[in-house]
Amino acid sequence: MTEDTLFELLHSEVVHYALQNDERSNQDEDLSIIEYIGFSVGYRIIERLTKDMSRFKDELDTMKFICTDFWSAVYKKQIDNLRTNHQGVYVLQDNSFRFLTKISNGKQYLEAASKYVAFTCGVIRGSLSNLNISCLVTAEVQNMPSCKFHIQVQRT
Repeated sequence: MTEDTLFELLHSEVVHYALQNDERSNQDEDLSIIEYIGFSVGYRIIERLTKDMSRFKDELDTMKFICTDFWSAVYKKQIDNLRTNHQGVYVLQDNSFRFLTKISNGKQYLEAASKYVAFTCGVIRGSLSNLNISCLVTAEVQNMPSCKFHIQVQRT
């Protein structure tokens, strides 16, 4: 319980710190800083979670691991829905996303939601990068506290 509260407070402070800096006025740059912090965190967390595991057999198996074990370790619940077109596009849906539940009382915070999901986009991208899956991760928030993470795998 205490670690959950600390994680939420740390996340809020990271968002606040990145967006408060007066030297920059570019919101995209601010969000990329938050996303990069998330990338570093995700890269390191997946190392610890998979150190004693065998390799995943395919990309879908990796995504299933992210939705179950990884999400449970980080957010204390599994992803509610995983969809794919089997061509490198995955959609992970969390119907009660942890960082949006506290600010989801009204539609006035819908604009601010992108600031609170940028960290998690980075966490997903970092974890997949460590598993040798290069991807682009974006988030979509239409109804709070529900959030969809779109993962586009970059094929080389």
